[in-house]
Amino acid sequence: MASSASKVATAVRIVKSDGLPSLLRQVTKVSRIREIRKESLHRRHNVGLVPTMGALHDGHLTLIRHAAAQNHEVYVSIYVNPTQFGQNEDLGSYPRTLDKDLEKIDTLRKEFERNDQMGQITTVFRPNSEEMYPILPPTSEIDGDGSFVNIRPLDRILEGRSRPVFFRGVATVCMKLFNIIQPDNVYFGQKDIQQTILINRMVKDFHINTRVHVVPTMRESNDLAMSSRNVYLGQRRRAVANVLIRALKAAEQAYVAGNRESNTILRAAFEVLHSTHESQLRLPPSKRVSFEVDYISLNSPSTMQTLEQIKPSEGAVLSGAIKMLPLEDPQEGEDNGLGGGISTVRLIDNLLIEQESIMSYMRGSVPARAENSSLVLDA
Repeated sequence: MASSASKVATAVRIVKSDGLPSLLRQVTKVSRIREIRKESLHRRHNVGLVPTMGALHDGHLTLIRHAAAQNHEVYVSIYVNPTQFGQNEDLGSYPRTLDKDLEKIDTLRKEFERNDQMGQITTVFRPNSEEMYPILPPTSEIDGDGSFVNIRPLDRILEGRSRPVFFRGVATVCMKLFNIIQPDNVYFGQKDIQQTILINRMVKDFHINTRVHVVPTMRESNDLAMSSRNVYLGQRRRAVANVLIRALKAAEQAYVAGNRESNTILRAAFEVLHSTHESQLRLPPSKRVSFEVDYISLNSPSTMQTLEQIKPSEGAVLSGAIKMLPLEDPQEGEDNGLGGGISTVRLIDNLLIEQESIMSYMRGSVPARAENSSLVLDA
């Protein structure tokens, strides 16, 4: 697949404009962001949107870089959306670091100003819940009142099975953002692969005029997928948390070795998880890390339905989720992470098997039913 730089040359010729703001705009009102979007249209600028919930890390900044390489202007949204958190999830304790987030965004903005090949970050949209949910207060109840978007059956499997209101909340807030801003392109990370496939389905089903880009997962030094929730882990749990990607890589190697049956491939992942669990049990509580496996699964890249066998021509999504359990015996002076190591931290990750086939599949090369897909896997 073409690199981001080559995409700019073929898709968008970025020309710096004197009409762009010299300072980063922070907008809290829907009416104002719509006015700004009209200004972009009058400049004949295309706009890339990076939706976030804040607590920005290098993964988010990579999304912004991709957006700036492919669009004249970049908008970043920062909104902790309550409707995607279950009633017993971590909405109240979710990290909120607005000042640091704005500093990171503005540092990137200044960097891009000096680069003629990059678009410019012009706007941060950071509404409150009264602005985003103007009629009824947002609810996390499964049968709660309100206007919601449900994408069936994608929102009921894998992550949706474990978090029943999560995808309803994600689809609803993204529909709102897409309707308010009307971006030409939107950018998500591969770590949340089921989310990107669900959003792409929504874009196609509701004829939303935007293109969904999926950017490769950014990882920490031990291969752990970057996530805003990693701040809860602390040193001890962080060192073991990469068991998920190690398990997924073991399954991937089983495929590379010639296995095509799902059971055989997934067995390799569970062996890594089991051996790591057993080795932790042999440690004293002061050094032990406990975790639970939510799921390890092989799924279709278009529907996320479970696969019994991988077809190399179509590829597969190999994904998993684990829960890092609270520390049994936190030690004085130990780095236990935000919250002191007393909360459960749920982590997700995935690998794409036969990525080139998936890219062709999403571009509509195979099979015919995938034609005109709006989802793009960025290099």
